[in-house]
Amino acid sequence: MRRIFTEAWRKLRENEPLDPLEQLIVRIVHQHPEYHVLLETEEAALDRDYRPEDGESNPFLHLGMHISLHEQIDTDRPAGITALYREMMLKIGDPHQVEHQLMECLGRMLWEAQRAQRLPDEQAYLECVRSLLR
Repeated sequence: MRRIFTEAWRKLRENEPLDPLEQLIVRIVHQHPEYHVLLETEEAALDRDYRPEDGESNPFLHLGMHISLHEQIDTDRPAGITALYREMMLKIGDPHQVEHQLMECLGRMLWEAQRAQRLPDEQAYLECVRSLLR
């Protein structure tokens, strides 16, 4: 998966054509200049472990969550997320900031599902997003 990010970024820098997923990736990467150097040093990007216990966050997980949110909003899955996203956009105005707030709920839902060894709870996720609007 990491190679998909580094390859899309390389293709952009070398003016090669991008497929639709790569176009989405480079749009998201553009919003994260702190990751540009990492993606340009492919071997370091591919081999490095990002350990929360060392105070590190995984840039590939972060970028992947942005992609997940775009997919959710485009497909309205779970049902209602698109309307909630639009409400948040009216309230906040900045799509990147809205996505980062949504990521808090998405990350919580995924962590809880993994911890409990069950499927993610979409209703709890949507309720978390609704709480951001209150």
